[in-house]
Amino acid sequence: MTLAALAFPAIAQETGSAPSSAPIALPTLSVEGAGGSDYKADQPTLPKLTQPLLDTPQSISVVTQQVMQDQGVINLRDALRNVPGISLAAGEFGAQGDNLTIRGFSARNDIYIDGMRDFGGYYRDPFYLEEVEVLEGPSSILFGRGSTGGVVNQNSKTPQLTGFLRGGLDFGTDDTERLTADINQPLPEWGEGVAARLNVMATHSGVAGRPYAENQRFGVAPSLAFGLGTPTRLTFNYIHQTEYDQPDYGLPALFVSPTNPSIAGSQGVGQVAPVARSNYYGFADGDYLRTNVDIATAKIEHDFSDDLQIRDQLRYSHYVRSFRITEPQVADPSGNHSFPFLVMPTTPLSQLVVARNQLYGTGLETLIDNQTDITAHFTTFGLNNTLVAGLEFTRETSDPTRNSADTSKPYSITSLVNPDPTQTYNAFTYFSTQTKTTSYSQAVYLVDTLDLGEQWQLMAGGRFDRFATDYNSNVYNVAHQLQTPTTALQHIDRMPSWRGGIVYKPAPNGSIYFDAGTSFNPSAESLSLSTANSSLDPVKNTTYELGTKWDVLDEKLSLTAAIYQTQQTNLRETIPGEILQQLVGDGIAKGFTAEVKGHITPEWQIIGGYGYTFSIIDESPIGDLGHRLANVPMHTVNLFTTYTFPFGLQIGGGMNYVSGRYLSATPRVVGGVNFFTEAPGYVTGNLMAKYTVNEHLDLQVNVANISDAYYYDLLHPSHIVPGAGRSALFSASVRY
Repeated sequence: MTLAALAFPAIAQETGSAPSSAPIALPTLSVEGAGGSDYKADQPTLPKLTQPLLDTPQSISVVTQQVMQDQGVINLRDALRNVPGISLAAGEFGAQGDNLTIRGFSARNDIYIDGMRDFGGYYRDPFYLEEVEVLEGPSSILFGRGSTGGVVNQNSKTPQLTGFLRGGLDFGTDDTERLTADINQPLPEWGEGVAARLNVMATHSGVAGRPYAENQRFGVAPSLAFGLGTPTRLTFNYIHQTEYDQPDYGLPALFVSPTNPSIAGSQGVGQVAPVARSNYYGFADGDYLRTNVDIATAKIEHDFSDDLQIRDQLRYSHYVRSFRITEPQVADPSGNHSFPFLVMPTTPLSQLVVARNQLYGTGLETLIDNQTDITAHFTTFGLNNTLVAGLEFTRETSDPTRNSADTSKPYSITSLVNPDPTQTYNAFTYFSTQTKTTSYSQAVYLVDTLDLGEQWQLMAGGRFDRFATDYNSNVYNVAHQLQTPTTALQHIDRMPSWRGGIVYKPAPNGSIYFDAGTSFNPSAESLSLSTANSSLDPVKNTTYELGTKWDVLDEKLSLTAAIYQTQQTNLRETIPGEILQQLVGDGIAKGFTAEVKGHITPEWQIIGGYGYTFSIIDESPIGDLGHRLANVPMHTVNLFTTYTFPFGLQIGGGMNYVSGRYLSATPRVVGGVNFFTEAPGYVTGNLMAKYTVNEHLDLQVNVANISDAYYYDLLHPSHIVPGAGRSALFSASVRY
């Protein structure tokens, strides 16, 4: 596939043809971002957060562009491995793309770009990012619905008044080829403070240890700014990213019968099928994932004075997705191939088969979002106030169509131990559902920070959201060759949110804080409804956090620590034997995080963290009471450090540890047995070396998973995607 074909994917979308597996034809010279040289950030990028990170009463982890460059990061998932308390999950059916858990709760729908929701289901590339912020804990006063465990905010690159040309060309194992370019040009002939910036990216890569998985991406992000350095600033930016992937749904779960499965509700322990990491159960010439993302934003800012500013940001986002993916399920080998299948302890693995469950469909999501903020600095009763007040209006749509497998006909099967990905795609699928969801939200919010002298600050904020959803679903009944009546549902949620915090500064370079806040999860949070949940109130979340932040070693090194508890009440549960869900469950996550970032010496940098999370279902009428929440490791550790020698050589390395995680919080019932499946913990290590040839050229090598550990990375209740094996990436970067 050529760069031109990647840049104009609509033709392939129209024809429905499977993507080519040929490598991208990359140019032979590269030109990458103009980031700083630090691992430590000092100021949040969200305008609603007006205080330095040191004085903000909330855990906020920032992954700077320099960290991503030194680690050779080429996707958002790998950038987030630098944040303790985060674990990654696999995509599912119509919800492909980045999926993660923060502090015990799913954050699939809590990803943002420059403070605005980035809803689409796609795999994000950081080629246009300055840094990635993770705000931990409920933050509905800033973002509206969601944010139970936290949010991810991607801070995009913007035009600058200094011209530069930077970029990188990467080659690696597993046919990895990557080109990035970051070009910034002031345009004084267009007027005062005018500048343009262009970021481009093209990537082709395989996955070490997974011989059929393949990723191909193309992206372009132009931006144009007027009035930089003046009281009135206008910025336009556009992001386009196309992806053609050979998707990977990994390995199936295996449910082995306990000693006495005849006892109703007996307990079993599931496991990941113990097969080779290289086993691929999809169709090499039949499976595909295509995404097209287009995001256009206009922002205007005006400073009436040093004490009063107004900002308005308008965005339109358009996400297109088409997929045909194989989910492996261990099936009955006797002939009917039903799944999931209860395996007898004495059954040899060589006799087991895998049913290729076909997930096939398309999706379109759109977003129109307008945010207006006013920031005011004023004094009342001798006390300094910093007030942010605003309005937000959004319109979101989701129009997926899905195909299903015809269960009256046999599934395509393959061997569990020796699968054959080269078989011809022959699944019996049919058009099954078409849904259309439109949601409107209106919100008003206010956040005030009050200086109570030199050592104390008080922060308080509130927000009110109205979230209204219209949902329509058409289901095709293949058995009777007809379409069932349209399901039409409507729901409106009206929810207040609040957050408050107090900061004590025992020294200018340190703070101790306590904060509390709320968030909510409506039934239509993911732009979908069902008859089971359309009448339910939102799930509610409350968090409490006590923490401390210190900038030491001449404020070059940041040390932070916090303890927290998040309680989720009114959790939706499906009562056995009933269809409708009820708000009868509770979940809780509590723990501790600690981080270190920045310079130990001018030559020695570090980013590291530890997260402990204890999470359980603490109130439930069904069999998950007292069980840990899904995809939540009790322990996570991340570490990366580099040292630069006087002669231009920089060396570094690090590690990641993730303890065991359960695939789901509720039991999987197979053959009358309740199964909880846990993926074991893992440790991976990585190394890097960079040599500065001259002021214009750097050469770099990164080696990931240096021990070639076989571990389970992305979890789903029914399948598990192994992590990549040992790989190397060789890079050349230039700057002018």
